[in-house]
Amino acid sequence: MEVWDKLTILADAAKYDVACTSSGSDRAGAKGSLGSCSAPGICHSFSADGRCVSLLKVLFSNACSYDCKYCQSRRSNDFVRAAFTPRELAELTIAFYRRNYIEGLFLSSAVCRSPDWTCERMIETLRLLREEYRFRGYIHVKAIPGASGELIERLGLLADRMSVNIELPSEEGLSRLAPDKTREAILRPMALIHNAAAQSQEELVKYRHARPFAPAGQSTQMIVGATADSDLQILRLTQALYRKYQLKRVFFSAYIPLISDSLLPALEVKPPLLREHRLYQADWLLRYYGFAAEELLDEQNPSFNPLLDPKCNWALNHLEEFPVEVNTAPLERLLRVPGIGVRSAQRISAARRDRSLDFDGLRRIGVVLKRAQYFITCRGRMREGLRISQDNLLRGLVSERCAADLPGMQPAQLSLFDPPRLTQEDVMKCLTGQM
Repeated sequence: MEVWDKLTILADAAKYDVACTSSGSDRAGAKGSLGSCSAPGICHSFSADGRCVSLLKVLFSNACSYDCKYCQSRRSNDFVRAAFTPRELAELTIAFYRRNYIEGLFLSSAVCRSPDWTCERMIETLRLLREEYRFRGYIHVKAIPGASGELIERLGLLADRMSVNIELPSEEGLSRLAPDKTREAILRPMALIHNAAAQSQEELVKYRHARPFAPAGQSTQMIVGATADSDLQILRLTQALYRKYQLKRVFFSAYIPLISDSLLPALEVKPPLLREHRLYQADWLLRYYGFAAEELLDEQNPSFNPLLDPKCNWALNHLEEFPVEVNTAPLERLLRVPGIGVRSAQRISAARRDRSLDFDGLRRIGVVLKRAQYFITCRGRMREGLRISQDNLLRGLVSERCAADLPGMQPAQLSLFDPPRLTQEDVMKCLTGQM
């Protein structure tokens, strides 16, 4: 099989890993023009300084010896198999880099023969890139659950970031849908990567020539919707992973029904994109806003509100915490106000050292007053003309387009320019952030 054919097959198989963002573009080059946008393999990620970088995202092989029910590469699925050699993949990466198609590599693989055998081939690929081709670009590699600790350590010394996919939120779901994997086999390399990275940081302080171990940290991914696990269970697991292993990021992937199986949701079921979106919003609150999983959800309400983002929903359920006086409230309280983000909260803290802020000043800082106005005071006063009721609060926090379809909610004020009536499809696009 030609290398380009392998690339087409293995890049397409890698698109279900959401630890970076696929370009989704297929624009060929043309005579007299510069560059092209090739569909197989090119994806985008973001560096620590905020730059968007292009990566070659590909599997080393899709010939898997495991039979995970949700995976397209499972051994019982009948489709074309392919595998690179370490030399082929290293040369392909360098060729793409020299043509300025990519700035790095995102490498994963199915489990071929055994975890150790697969891991050894990935190590050889990275060794060729780092030592023979002197490649110093970004490399993100997926550790293979079940591989030996020595191989995981060697992999981490060659990569910038490592990740281990936890895949399913519960051990029961993992044993039912992925019988060849165990929770211990997934968590063990996570702990090893965490410990090795911490040890590496200590050595780098003491020794100038110490080798860094996965300096960009580690991440993981969970599939959402393939099992009956609630949002609360997923969020608790996410919180535990951040606290125990200091992960850089937990990614959520809405279950896409590609394969029919009696243990999986029916093929007609659409991917739970709104649920994935709410989990990402809650993940942001855990990492940057000081929230805990138990504050956002509980046993009585284990699922997110489809109409409100988690922060607005928390505020509505904790009105006793408001209003917040923006000129005196500590940073941690400002961060809990809907419409006030991390940057705007920091700007408020800096600006009020010199002057007293009013609502016009908050707008200039970047506060979204449409949401924040219900929960704050400036100089001890609410915003002039604001009428607060349960309906007004809900209407103010839900997008205007979505509010138009909320049953029983009449406009609080007449308008000469009523918004156009939307379809249910438009409402769902609004809720999922597509509009």
